[in-house]
Amino acid sequence: MEKFEYIVKNPLGIHARPAAHIAQACVSFKSQVTIECNGEKASGDSVLRIMALHAMKGDKLIVSAEGPDEKEALAKIQEVLVESAPKNKKVDVLRVAFYGTKDYDRIFFSELSQDRGEGAYNASIKYFDTRLTEETAHLATGYDAVCIFVNDEAPRKVIELLHDCGVRLILLRCAGFNNVDVKACAEYGITVLRVPAYSPYAVAEHAMTIIQAANRRINKAYNKVRDNNFALSGLLGVDLHNKVAGILGTGRIGVCMARICKGYGMTVLGWDAFPNKALEEEGLLTYVSKDELLQKSDLISLHAPLIMGENGTYHMIGAHEMHMMKDGVMLVNTSRGGLIDTEALIHSLQRNKFHAVALDVYEGEDENVYTDHSEDMLKEDIVARLTQFPNVIVTSHQAFFTREALQAIAAVTMENARNFNESLEYGPAEVKA
Repeated sequence: MEKFEYIVKNPLGIHARPAAHIAQACVSFKSQVTIECNGEKASGDSVLRIMALHAMKGDKLIVSAEGPDEKEALAKIQEVLVESAPKNKKVDVLRVAFYGTKDYDRIFFSELSQDRGEGAYNASIKYFDTRLTEETAHLATGYDAVCIFVNDEAPRKVIELLHDCGVRLILLRCAGFNNVDVKACAEYGITVLRVPAYSPYAVAEHAMTIIQAANRRINKAYNKVRDNNFALSGLLGVDLHNKVAGILGTGRIGVCMARICKGYGMTVLGWDAFPNKALEEEGLLTYVSKDELLQKSDLISLHAPLIMGENGTYHMIGAHEMHMMKDGVMLVNTSRGGLIDTEALIHSLQRNKFHAVALDVYEGEDENVYTDHSEDMLKEDIVARLTQFPNVIVTSHQAFFTREALQAIAAVTMENARNFNESLEYGPAEVKA
């Protein structure tokens, strides 16, 4: 075990911003980090627990780490603590209209936005339960920024309305930005900032979870056992070991999925518009053409952004691509619903093309995402049609939904707001037309 002591110098103490930075640093290491102050202890990977220490200026922190990379972890935390010292820069309080609010959003964002002063995020958030649409854009009147998610709508008309409301910034608390008319934002002088990465592990782990659930018919098995039925009929799966995994999109999430597949003993093929040759050099995967990947893979996992228009990724998996795949192939999508032509997928399922299909996203999901429709009459039959197939599992756009990911989303979003307010560099968070 390694440890160091640190006397808090910041007049605000270990407030929201340094707490968020410490937690983000800790989740990047394998070692277990513990922070002690005034007899209380907190896990270093939890923003809320660090803030609950109420470490004030002059208090002594004892930071310890135990694990294979403990020295590196402590060095990074020391760097964060030094960087979190106050800067001599005056900032205004940014007024943010937060759309599509859920209870878990309030937990993390409220804590990060509560303090004021040099080095703090200095943002005031008004939470709205409704999604951003043309009908609700007026709620942003008098606000500097709006904070939206994947199921909010920001086409040109909404951008025009937000501009009229005085909005100068769109904060996307997600990586994707296909729901925002970026060109219109540029025309109206509205900056668009996103969360380019939060927890690629969360998404990749969910992808493997649901495709294995579909492969081994876990949903059926669970329901059968609840009915006191222990027969194995209808539950036959296949080994992943020695099979071929095809990763369409080898960004951070795709790489995590490739490593998981490699751990199962699979041969990994990759395709990307911008191949990362370092992945081949380390022996993780082999890049091939999209057609070859579709033809050779036993499991295909989608990790590409949704790009509309010519040479885009919309319906990158359609009837033609499904015809190229092996019979009995497995398909999983945790990226964007529009990557798969749903009607073609249903037709292929009817022809018994797939052994298993797992979808965390699907076309037309916007009205359903994060909403309870259990008491409503059926208006959209896509989910009902898909879930009629015994080899299909559909989840509700929850691949990102882990504590670590929520912490990172909140911290990066608030950092983006601060950077905008203080005219700092945006880095990869900026979305340009």
